[in-house]
Amino acid sequence: MKIAVLGSGNGGCAVAADCALHGYEVSIFDFPQFSSNIDAIAKAKGIKATGQVEGFAPIAYAGSDLLKATQGSDLIYVVGPSYAHLPMAQAYKKVMRPGTKIIVCPGTNGGALVFKKELGIPFNDDTITVAETSTLPYACRIQGPGEVHVYLKLKAGVYIATLPASNNQKIFENFNSVYPGSTLYENVFQTILQNGNNVIHPAISLLNVGRIESPENFLFYEQGVTPAGGRLMKAVDEERMAIAEAMDLNILSEPEIGVVQGYMTENNYDTGYSKAPGFKGIIAQTQIDYRYFTEDVGFGLILLSDLAKVVGVKTPVMDAIIEIVSVLLERDLKKEGQRTLKSFGLDGLTKKELIGLVS
Repeated sequence: MKIAVLGSGNGGCAVAADCALHGYEVSIFDFPQFSSNIDAIAKAKGIKATGQVEGFAPIAYAGSDLLKATQGSDLIYVVGPSYAHLPMAQAYKKVMRPGTKIIVCPGTNGGALVFKKELGIPFNDDTITVAETSTLPYACRIQGPGEVHVYLKLKAGVYIATLPASNNQKIFENFNSVYPGSTLYENVFQTILQNGNNVIHPAISLLNVGRIESPENFLFYEQGVTPAGGRLMKAVDEERMAIAEAMDLNILSEPEIGVVQGYMTENNYDTGYSKAPGFKGIIAQTQIDYRYFTEDVGFGLILLSDLAKVVGVKTPVMDAIIEIVSVLLERDLKKEGQRTLKSFGLDGLTKKELIGLVS
């Protein structure tokens, strides 16, 4: 099987290396402005992986020619944050071909919906199948050009769903060959709701704004998650869980999924995080204009609040965080509407109609 990976950041390099070390022919693409890592991979003809993914992973092609990277590929991974999905889809639209299978990894707030809408293909059309995962299957960091260290490869707690959902099993078989602990979800609304970043990052960042803007660094989880911070996370999570229940979808609570994935050993909202082996030593961001606000609120909580309105769930805590973070960033995140049902072309639909379009 030939695999193309779009994105050469931490996750992209981990996915590319892992797939290559599983014996697949792998190419990796990124835009010219991110050429330093791509150039190093091209020069070495591979990626050096250390940690829980170990070895030199040969890469067939590394560069900024998207046609060359994807030509003949059986499977394409799109690996990057929310704001990378649209430009990747716009670029891929110029070289797309019928029969392609794409996995947005992680989907992070509806990446599969964004990708398929930009390609101009109805969500329930299987001409091109686009799946998404609930999370990145790794905790990883680039150590240098062409080198990635995988601190943790998740053995469980990675969920995947496909647009259309009728193609779930086909794409799951490909994904499961490299990620055998993964689980198939019903549809992409379930993977959207399982994303825990929107629960953790905004709440803890908001309660630590003063520390973030001070000159001294602190540990985001070990020092930043206090009992009060845990209570705010819990309130956000309860609203998220209520949305899932109203949509007839089962998801795990945030601390529960953390234990399943192996990041955490305690199933609670404070010491579960502050004493978590998988979160040890993570230094907090040094500015508030950071993805914990711009992505997890501007894309994530905005979308969850929008979904809640469709199913009649009140989200006063999420809405308060959106309003306060908008003030802090001096931006109107609601007005920007980076990820909303309207941005997907799904506004004005009922719950039944929404589920029907992704089935």
